[in-house]
Amino acid sequence: MTLHRSLVFFFLFLSCFALSSWALPLCSDSRAPSEVNSTLSFCPYKGKTCCNTMEDSNLMKQFQAMNISDKGCASVVKSILCAKCDPFSSDLFRDNLDQQSVPILCNSTSSANSTEDFCSETWETCQNVSISGSLFAASLQGRAGAPANNNASKLADVWQSKTDFCSAFGGASSNETVCFSGEPVALNDNDTTPDKPPSGLCLEKIGNGSYLNMVPHPDGSNRAFFSTQPGIVFLAGIPDQDSGGVLDVDPSSPFVDLTDEIHYDTEFGMMGMAFHPKFAQNGRFFASFNCDKSKWPGCTGRCSCNSDVNCDPSKLTPDSGSQPCQFQTVIAEYTANGTSSDPSKAKNAKPTEVRRIFTMGLPFTSHHAGQILFGPDGHLYFMMGDGGGGADPYNFSQNKKSLLGKIMRLDVDNIPSASEISKMGLWGNYSIPKDNPFREDKELEPEIWAVGLRNPWRCSFDSSRPSYFMCADVGQDTYEEVDLITKGGNYGWRVYEGPDLFHPDSSPGGNTSVKSLNPIFPVMGYNHSEVDSSGKSASITGGYFYRSETDPCIAGMYVYADLYGNGVWAGIETPANSGNFVTNRTTFSCAGDSPMKCSDSPGTSGLSLGYVFSFGEDNNKDIYLLTSNGVYRVVRPSRCNLTCSKENSTAARRKPSPSSSPSSSSSCYKHINGFHGSLVVLFVSLSLILLGLLN
Repeated sequence: MTLHRSLVFFFLFLSCFALSSWALPLCSDSRAPSEVNSTLSFCPYKGKTCCNTMEDSNLMKQFQAMNISDKGCASVVKSILCAKCDPFSSDLFRDNLDQQSVPILCNSTSSANSTEDFCSETWETCQNVSISGSLFAASLQGRAGAPANNNASKLADVWQSKTDFCSAFGGASSNETVCFSGEPVALNDNDTTPDKPPSGLCLEKIGNGSYLNMVPHPDGSNRAFFSTQPGIVFLAGIPDQDSGGVLDVDPSSPFVDLTDEIHYDTEFGMMGMAFHPKFAQNGRFFASFNCDKSKWPGCTGRCSCNSDVNCDPSKLTPDSGSQPCQFQTVIAEYTANGTSSDPSKAKNAKPTEVRRIFTMGLPFTSHHAGQILFGPDGHLYFMMGDGGGGADPYNFSQNKKSLLGKIMRLDVDNIPSASEISKMGLWGNYSIPKDNPFREDKELEPEIWAVGLRNPWRCSFDSSRPSYFMCADVGQDTYEEVDLITKGGNYGWRVYEGPDLFHPDSSPGGNTSVKSLNPIFPVMGYNHSEVDSSGKSASITGGYFYRSETDPCIAGMYVYADLYGNGVWAGIETPANSGNFVTNRTTFSCAGDSPMKCSDSPGTSGLSLGYVFSFGEDNNKDIYLLTSNGVYRVVRPSRCNLTCSKENSTAARRKPSPSSSPSSSSSCYKHINGFHGSLVVLFVSLSLILLGLLN
């Protein structure tokens, strides 16, 4: 092995252990912190917090019942109780998420770099103080043996020594975790979040095809799958940066052709595809598409307008000449097994369904989204629009029994029996992940991960911080938005459009009270008037956090665009890890040495993207724009004579091995438990830029 290869493997090894900075503020139940107008009455939190006034009151009652006579100890115990309200409580309670009694207390002995020792302070302040119903009466953290006396009220009677106590409850902060120091968690100011907008994006054209989806090959190679809206999937080789090459794709030899099952029209077609994280071993992949039950017998799902959601399909007005639920949304599973002894080497797959995962009839002919993707937790996320009809007249997005206007999370690895599926009332062959937010809530459907979306298109996880799950959501009349999706979150539609109240012209399905909502407002977005003076032609195309090394001046920014090619934006999180973003509209231009001629904007010398249908990314985390004028890739700024002081045009780029099994990023991810939003993730140098498409 050469020295160069040795160094590459050495740094890839390190990347699996170099963890990112703190994750998104998140509560211990994996929900987003909510905004409170003033400081809580008992706990010293204001702004975004994980406690409402009732929870704050309950903590006060719990504290009062402890009857702590010593003021110093009382102050310490109060701060520990109130840690449940901290916006980073998911990370503070990461070792005790089920019982949620004591956060990880900062302990200087746990790390040579720690200067805080709140665990020792707690012991020394409270060791001889009586505490009724003490939080510390059991080894909840699981890092020490059984306490000396479970019935005692003093720490010294329960724990044999400070060492035992802090072995159970102590821990340290680092780049990847936080501990509780007795004060609200402060933001990590050492984050490398960019501090100024880019001078522009430099693009090169590498393909002429018009695609709706791009998915990097799960084996980590320099290949990717591209799919068209009619339903043809191609496997293409991707040229190296600065090579002058173009996409290596054979139009006459698709990976799979699904057009026989798919109904294709302006609003319909193959809307998403996803490859199982272990595709290189099991050959499983999935397609999300629309079908017409009047033309295909396999298009036989339940209608989403049904008695469970107080909707009668016979009373719906036919839309564009079609009947309610004539068109359906489908997720189907396929396999590359049988076409090659090694699925990662398969060049084609059979167009025969292995399993029908999901089928549901659509009430109208628009707003059905349809993207699917596997999250870092290994589950399949399914984005569903409100069903259309103009301003969601039946209020499906807020209807607790409807799957329209929702993000779903499905387990496609554990398939129940047919009788169990029928008994549970599922829409196909999948199971409900145990930690789905509404699994045990009889008022909401268990598939739901988030509610209140209009037409999410597209969504993606940040590879450096998978708790950052971003979705663009198409607006109605005035505002296009980007949402930071959290477990159980409600994103407001149809009560709100973006940050503003929405007033529908008609509501045959009823309305949802503003007071009944605790909406999560967009973190980014733009008004229609910013891209079109008439305020009509605007539709957001969601993006990715840029994690490639190619353009260091947009590293860490979230990039998204408008469908009509009217604008591209870069969002900068300010301050770091806060969930607050400042957005900047940025210019884009074509590299003078682009391997294919870029399309010019009529009447100008500028680049015309046409329609920006979607974004994509490869295994190097380079970004691609999938447009009506072809496939464009973000390249070095200097190729467009753009200034970027961080650029090093001679830096060697790492390239994934064409025959490797899962990429280093995937190999690291499989060890991550992704259901807690505070996941601290393996920081691979080839990170990810979240992108997506909008309808």
